[in-house]
Amino acid sequence: MAVAARACGAVWRRAWQRGAGGPAPAPRGQRALACNVRGGAVPAGKSGLTSWVPVVGLEIHAQISSNSKLFSGSQVQFAAPPNSLVSFFDASLPGTLPVLNRRCVEAAVMTGLALNCSINKKSLFDRKHYFYADLPAGYQITQQRVPIAVNGSLSYSLCIDNKMSQMVTKTVRIKQIQLEQDSGKSLHDDAMSQTLVDLNRAGVGLMEVVMEPDMCCGEEAAAAVRELQLILQTLGSSQAVMAEGQLRVDANVSVHHPGEPYGVRTEVKNINSIRFLAKAVDYEIERQIKELESGGTILNETRAFDSKLGCTVPMRDKEGKQDYRFMPEPNLPPLILYNARSLPANMNHQQVVNIDWIHERLPDLPSVKRAKLVERYGILPEHSFTLLNEDGLTEFFEDVIKQTQMKPKKVIGWILKDLLSYLKQHSLTVKESPVSSFLLADLLNRLEKKEISSTAAKQVFAELWKGEGKTPLEIVKEKKLQLIQDQKDLERICQAVIDGQENEVMAIKAGNRKVLNKLIGLVQRETQGRSNPVLVKQLLEKKLSE
Repeated sequence: MAVAARACGAVWRRAWQRGAGGPAPAPRGQRALACNVRGGAVPAGKSGLTSWVPVVGLEIHAQISSNSKLFSGSQVQFAAPPNSLVSFFDASLPGTLPVLNRRCVEAAVMTGLALNCSINKKSLFDRKHYFYADLPAGYQITQQRVPIAVNGSLSYSLCIDNKMSQMVTKTVRIKQIQLEQDSGKSLHDDAMSQTLVDLNRAGVGLMEVVMEPDMCCGEEAAAAVRELQLILQTLGSSQAVMAEGQLRVDANVSVHHPGEPYGVRTEVKNINSIRFLAKAVDYEIERQIKELESGGTILNETRAFDSKLGCTVPMRDKEGKQDYRFMPEPNLPPLILYNARSLPANMNHQQVVNIDWIHERLPDLPSVKRAKLVERYGILPEHSFTLLNEDGLTEFFEDVIKQTQMKPKKVIGWILKDLLSYLKQHSLTVKESPVSSFLLADLLNRLEKKEISSTAAKQVFAELWKGEGKTPLEIVKEKKLQLIQDQKDLERICQAVIDGQENEVMAIKAGNRKVLNKLIGLVQRETQGRSNPVLVKQLLEKKLSE
């Protein structure tokens, strides 16, 4: 079997020789797949070639950032003691009625506007029936018929061949955004062979963002979700912390031949990591292609991604729409929204949701922030993506800029190459960094004033990272890292290096100027990084020309 497939191409190609057996290649994540087996594989484009078009759509559940639940006054808090935040309505006791949370409505409108959606001035609530132990009412209140927002779009960027300098922008259509309740949580105790139910999460407000099947691989799906996550966090409509279940993704995946109808899709449920999302989608595409090529069929089923095994596993057969028995929610009237034109003059503004008022107060979205960073500081576009992708890194960068004389183009190098690499190496967030923006700015100022060399600055940064409370100046004095200011001492060291490197000197005088870098390095070693490389180069060139 031979496989040639580009991870984000419009078409994944499979070529094989009739009668050739063997397993399909294992998924390779986000990079291009390529596998060649000796023995007569048919090259792409010749007879025996079958092409597959992967189709990926996403349903994303974002927990609304609100103090209370969607239809009750119960508090929303992560990791609270089990069943400590449950109202009578959350437990579905008879006689209780839902009261809609205004904050949740405003968050959904804000998100819809940010995603270029049309906001429905009249939306409806429905009951979606299914029976789980952690759903006390036996139904979920959602918006199946007329959701709060429809027909939007999300633009996202991704790297070509994992090169940050080569990026392409793509757009996925947003079918709708709907308000709905979250369910409770089932906790499985294998040791006691029992399942416990925690209803703290039952009734928490969710926004379900339904994306059209416009993506074709795991990398595209992951990039789209990451951009959505940044937008939600910028708006404040959701904290979108995946580790806390505040952003959960269901991926719908199918494959088909070009020109044919879409294939049977499977749904991979409750993916709680962007990295796992990319792996799950790519694995599922590969699994379906292998299944169809071997003469099998794809079941319309729900699957889960096993992160330890790196594969998807069956959960249950998909339930058709009729199984949910959708019906209008009888206890909630239509949700009516207004804009400046439709708002009645005698209406109390505190009791309505004004779409225009929310639109006027939208903050700069990530795409706008990136453009401003590039324009204001002259940094590369790919650097702006890194700054925004790391929580708090943009603020850290701008704080350093305010306190240092170094140009932003140089500062960004220290932020991305030094600070960020240290953070990742120690699994820390920007807020947990032992090196504050003030300390880094102080260090860069000393480097800019040529009090220390860049080599010495790296040493100082390493000492600052230990978090011992020392300032850059204290470390410089303690480690004797100041630049040698006496030019006569530096000239003497340069002469000693020249005298000890006769072959290199001859090569330089013969026209090989690259060898000069070796002499500069030897001087740096002699001075333990305390010499200015620019001055050293000038002194060496002067002495070699004598």
